[in-house]
Amino acid sequence: MIHAYRNPVDIHCGRGSLEQLPIVLAQRRAVVVTFPEARALGLVSRLQALLGDRLVAVIEDVQPNPDVAQLKDLYNRFWAAPDACDAIIAVGGGSAIDTAKALMVGTGSGQFDELIDLLAGGRSFTPAKLKSLIAVPTTAGTGSEVTPWATIWDAARQKKYSLHLEATWPEAAIVDPEVMLSVPAGVTVSTGLDALSHALESIWNVNGNPVSDALAVSAVEDILDCLPKLMRNLGDVELRERMSLAALKAGLAFSNTKTALAHSISYEMTLRHGLAHGIACSFTLPLVLEKAWSKRADRDRTLQRLFGPSLDSATRRLRDFLRCLGVKTEFADYGVDAEEADAMIARAMHGARGKNFIGAVSSA
Repeated sequence: MIHAYRNPVDIHCGRGSLEQLPIVLAQRRAVVVTFPEARALGLVSRLQALLGDRLVAVIEDVQPNPDVAQLKDLYNRFWAAPDACDAIIAVGGGSAIDTAKALMVGTGSGQFDELIDLLAGGRSFTPAKLKSLIAVPTTAGTGSEVTPWATIWDAARQKKYSLHLEATWPEAAIVDPEVMLSVPAGVTVSTGLDALSHALESIWNVNGNPVSDALAVSAVEDILDCLPKLMRNLGDVELRERMSLAALKAGLAFSNTKTALAHSISYEMTLRHGLAHGIACSFTLPLVLEKAWSKRADRDRTLQRLFGPSLDSATRRLRDFLRCLGVKTEFADYGVDAEEADAMIARAMHGARGKNFIGAVSSA
């Protein structure tokens, strides 16, 4: 069987790699998109020192799970002055990078409503205008720095939009574990489990291939070993570096496969039950592993490299790992009864990401 793997993102990683930002940006003017706490953490002043007058503005009010209610005004103001910058630098977790991806895509009118109409149509399109994106993740989990995807939420309408164009690949990613040292325990767990989900979802995936498997297996092994240790010592830069590289490898894996059933379930858990994304896409991993087992021999071989030949011991290990991090693993733990859970799984199986799951091939 012939396989293909492609990722166009220029990656700079390791301690101190943020210092490469002026070289990556070159002589272009940039707007930074970041999270509200970035200034108090000293990130904004550091970026200003690195970039000087090439930094023309800082957008620092990004909220978790970027929603149309907030993005509309931000987008319209950004594109009201289309020549103000050449590039966007996203500094933060998945929400900051997703917000930057929404901003980088300019519509003909420069209006956010036109972008939403294009996304609602579900078809690929060529942006009328485009800004380059440099992604600097401050959490080890999102993988968004090496993928073209962004999620835009509409809480009022209980909907989500997926932005994924050839144009929305970041130009470059700078993965510096030193900027992750201040991440608190709760976010460290949630984002780390997001990375674990990315890696596993790329394995039990109809698009899985030997290259994505190699990246995913390495990521899972590192996360299972490293994340509990990091939770006991959040200031350990070596552990932060291991987690940042594991999350990067997981991102590179699912950048080619996309996600699958656990993520498909997670969207409804976030929209309807308010569950944080990293927990929403990871608490079902033991359940999804059970559904993936024995579906395809090549996928089984990869899963058994990680968990051994016994399904019972594999799911038990995964449940014990999640529980040791304080994550409950049953729908009932989140106020979802058995009937609603079954209906949610059925809907997720038929979603765009659910159809990537090897157990959903017959219903795709």
